[in-house]
Amino acid sequence: MLIRGKRDIPSSEITPESAWFNRRTFVAGLAAAGLVGTARATPQYQITGTGQEELEGVSRGPFNASEPANSYEDITTYNNFYEFGVGKDDPHRNSGSFKPQPWTVRVEGEAEVTGEFDIEGLLSGVGLEERVYRMRCVEAWSMVIPWVGVPLGEVLKRFRPRSRAKYVAFQTVLRPDEMPGQRRRVLRWPYVEGLTIEEATHPLTLLAVGVYGVTLPNQNGAPLRLVVPWKYGFKGIKSIVSIRLQERQPPTSWNISAPQEYGFYANVNPEVDHPRWSQATERRIGSGFSGLFARRIPTQMFNGYADQVAHLYSGLDLRRNY
Repeated sequence: MLIRGKRDIPSSEITPESAWFNRRTFVAGLAAAGLVGTARATPQYQITGTGQEELEGVSRGPFNASEPANSYEDITTYNNFYEFGVGKDDPHRNSGSFKPQPWTVRVEGEAEVTGEFDIEGLLSGVGLEERVYRMRCVEAWSMVIPWVGVPLGEVLKRFRPRSRAKYVAFQTVLRPDEMPGQRRRVLRWPYVEGLTIEEATHPLTLLAVGVYGVTLPNQNGAPLRLVVPWKYGFKGIKSIVSIRLQERQPPTSWNISAPQEYGFYANVNPEVDHPRWSQATERRIGSGFSGLFARRIPTQMFNGYADQVAHLYSGLDLRRNY
């Protein structure tokens, strides 16, 4: 992966979707040298995480949504990232002091290869993909976002999970000096999340390093975040510093805070309401969709990805396992 120099990217300069998909070329064959037997792999590319470096050598990934993507401005100014505040514009306004470099991620638990890796070492040998995913927030709003990332399953298999690895747990960085929301007791910090190993290794699940062809801005989870498009947005843990493979189901932040409202699975299900509002409909966020006055549309089961993921929950009561 190559990155061009810094530049400001107003929404008016974002490449149109048709041209944007066609101009990318896939760079294959990145070596995974240095991973086995060392705690840090040899970097194959650089990710700086400021949100203003263009990513190159990116292929178009599968499962792309048919709807038009939200603008870069929509995606980077209307966010849930409570580490920077509870308001939707707080992450955009309050994340300027956050430093996403240098960065390392601990890989722990039930795997044959563990240790601490910089992002380049963590992802080296796995090709970047650009995927347009429809993302649904539990507050009944949605966006269509062109993520850039790598399949989490391709990353995990390089660490050779053991048979006891039934779940994957994640943790966000704890830096209250840089993340003012962590100075408030809104949640128990640091933020933690988890998936089953089947969910984590599903081809839809991404470790994202960019959006709209550039590295992730701080407010979107720089430098590394999880994207699970058939689940509610709070499952997409941001600014990840720890990935742990384990036998038991991990605790998750919102389930700890309000277990009656937020379950471990958090699959988008229009038939199961949040205790305080309906999940049957949603509205698309963004200036191109009439903002707060956008027409409400029916919520789709598994956020429209049922054909790909419904088999993961065969025999599971999705009302009890919400």
